[in-house]
Amino acid sequence: MLAFVIAAALLTLSPGPDTLLVLRNSLRGGRADGLRTTLGITSGLVVHATLSALGLSLILVRSATAFELVKLAGAGYLIWLGVQSLLRRASVAVAAAPVGPARPFREGLLTNVLNPKVAVFYLAFLPQFPAPPFLLAAIHMAMGLVWLSIVAAAVVVTSPVVERWMDRVCGVVLVAIGVEMVREAA
Repeated sequence: MLAFVIAAALLTLSPGPDTLLVLRNSLRGGRADGLRTTLGITSGLVVHATLSALGLSLILVRSATAFELVKLAGAGYLIWLGVQSLLRRASVAVAAAPVGPARPFREGLLTNVLNPKVAVFYLAFLPQFPAPPFLLAAIHMAMGLVWLSIVAAAVVVTSPVVERWMDRVCGVVLVAIGVEMVREAA
């Protein structure tokens, strides 16, 4: 169990698309959007645990085509989110447009579910432990909820100039991660 907790903690704490999306959405809609994004991301872990328990993640790992398709879908989604971030700051009217409460949740969920590395992690680790897979997923979810909630709460920007620059950086990095995923798939 300790090995799983350590591996899950390393996966949770390492900067990546999830952390970046929480930062981006916290900038866009405040702490509430960051927390909604966090709930979406951690809900994605339930999807991965379910797919792993049903053996469907094995298909993803064993089929290079399926793995690459999910990877490309995830890459495309990250690029789309990054471009949205860059375009939002290019137009004051777009930046002021309200975002519904379901959108940050959906973005977090899709970012996590379309991340094939999480599927591989769950397939590699969950079967090795005698604990029920949903208990392990719940431990991982708790870590994610705590860590990403801290990230969402830490985003306090009082300057519109700093906010614009941070949003641009998030957009560029999301696009870069997506492009790198496409390059890996090629």
